[in-house]
Amino acid sequence: MGETGPKQSLLEEQIYQISTLVAGDFSLQEVLDRLAEAAVTVTNTTACSIRLLDESVGKLNMRSTYGLSETYRNKGPVTRKDPVIEQAFQGDAVVIDDMRIDGRIIYPEATRNEGLISQLTVAMKFRDKPIGVLRIYSPEPARFDKDAIRIARLVASQCAIAITNARLYTRAIEGTKMAEQMRLGGVIQRRMIPERAPCIQGLDVAAVYKPCYQIGGDLYDFLQVGEKTLVAGIADVIGKGIPAAIMMSMFRGTLRTYADGGYGRHSMDEIIQRLNRVACNECRDGEFITFFIARIDVEKNTLTYCSCGHEPALLLRDNKIIELDKGGLVLGILPETEYTVATIEFKQDDVLLMYTDGLIDAMNFEGQTWGRDRLIETLKQCPCCSTDRLIHNILGYRRRFVGLASQTDDTSIVAIRRDDNANPCEDNDCGCQKESSGSGQ
Repeated sequence: MGETGPKQSLLEEQIYQISTLVAGDFSLQEVLDRLAEAAVTVTNTTACSIRLLDESVGKLNMRSTYGLSETYRNKGPVTRKDPVIEQAFQGDAVVIDDMRIDGRIIYPEATRNEGLISQLTVAMKFRDKPIGVLRIYSPEPARFDKDAIRIARLVASQCAIAITNARLYTRAIEGTKMAEQMRLGGVIQRRMIPERAPCIQGLDVAAVYKPCYQIGGDLYDFLQVGEKTLVAGIADVIGKGIPAAIMMSMFRGTLRTYADGGYGRHSMDEIIQRLNRVACNECRDGEFITFFIARIDVEKNTLTYCSCGHEPALLLRDNKIIELDKGGLVLGILPETEYTVATIEFKQDDVLLMYTDGLIDAMNFEGQTWGRDRLIETLKQCPCCSTDRLIHNILGYRRRFVGLASQTDDTSIVAIRRDDNANPCEDNDCGCQKESSGSGQ
């Protein structure tokens, strides 16, 4: 984006304020109104409108505006067949430099009366499914450049999460039974777990999430930074039920806000410091987040990581185990905590295993835990397995040990193998991503 100093800090604070709406127990309309105002503030423009898609009739209903008159709000219907809407739903940021003369504007007279000239439209999507559009207006021609587009996309991403969670929360509070609230909380959580492992040349990646109850606090996520770099994170929010699921949702949104593109401006240490301050602001007494983050550069064959009070990840190399234990305290306790970031070689056939403590703390009927030693032994028995097979074997050996004994904690596993033969296609949009094991397998 290019801003530095106080302006950059103000922008990040404003985006963080938007991300906190994800975790708030607000009504849908309250969320929409706050988002519309925040979008204008963050983009330093004049007006904003938020339309939500009604799939039953194919219309986009005006649900909230900021800086627009009532007349303009009610100027007429907008459908998903509108050329601007169609283009936005296809993934484009649609910039109209002069609405007064652009043929795509279907209500030009209303636009002129409102004093609007340029417009930026981006889709709000959740799990790649459009739920509406965010539109930002300016009385200046050609107001929106690449920086404005990037900020608008980031705001729209946070809006989609906040709107979806507000909808789910509204349904929950309207329910009369706790079971319904728990079900909706489970939906919130499962939607935070990626459905697919990323497809990046030179890396074999697989992941699985096994919930213990309907709702837990586990999370893993992936961010691809350029064609040759993958960021993977795994976390455990200490707490259960709907509060843990909402906290996890907030943390994921904040992680993506700071980390998506942030590696061009900030080091991993700076990003972790920011995540810790956010967690300190949001966590209540007895709540905290354990977190492990790894950045793998396929071109340089390096692995940069930090463990924030999380179970140390394991690196399998030449049938030997290296514990990745550099880091610091859990997130959400002390805002000025210092963290150590380490970089090691990540070469051909190395395997990185990240997991939550539910994997090794699983107990059998005698009260014995499966433990790290058994995990390490299993890992050594699968030096040449694909990551999918590796995770399958780990869960199989653990299941033999615990039998039918009930468990009290979720299990999440992420496995990444450095393999020059993995995903040989050079097109990252080729659709060759493989299904993540998710929670149902």
